[in-house]
Amino acid sequence: MSRINDFLSEAGVFYLATVDGDQPKLRPLGAHMEMDGKVLFGVGDFKNVYRQLLANPKCEIAAAKPDGHWLRYTGTAVFETDGKYAGAMLDMMPHLKSIYNEQTGNKMMVFHLENATAVDIAVMGEGESLI
Repeated sequence: MSRINDFLSEAGVFYLATVDGDQPKLRPLGAHMEMDGKVLFGVGDFKNVYRQLLANPKCEIAAAKPDGHWLRYTGTAVFETDGKYAGAMLDMMPHLKSIYNEQTGNKMMVFHLENATAVDIAVMGEGESLI
């Protein structure tokens, strides 16, 4: 999992693809961390992306590094029930605390991917499995 987390850190912004009915939806994200042997991602409980993942948890994450390598990380989103994960993510990204707090009522929902594949693909080459 460290290789996936390191790749995402180097890329900076990554993209999460979900579906809304039969329409694909893609959006940039940046909230991720590694904890307890999982790469974790955060989304707001008030956002469409959260509702889309609840309705259909199959998703894909794509990221590209400056060296031309790109990542395809595909799996099934599983939301964490232990609040320690959201707390750790907010501690790691304190600027998000103004969005996710008791006053706003917004909650950070944290998930990881199960039944996943992760491939690091060079611009001109074969992909290398990261899992």
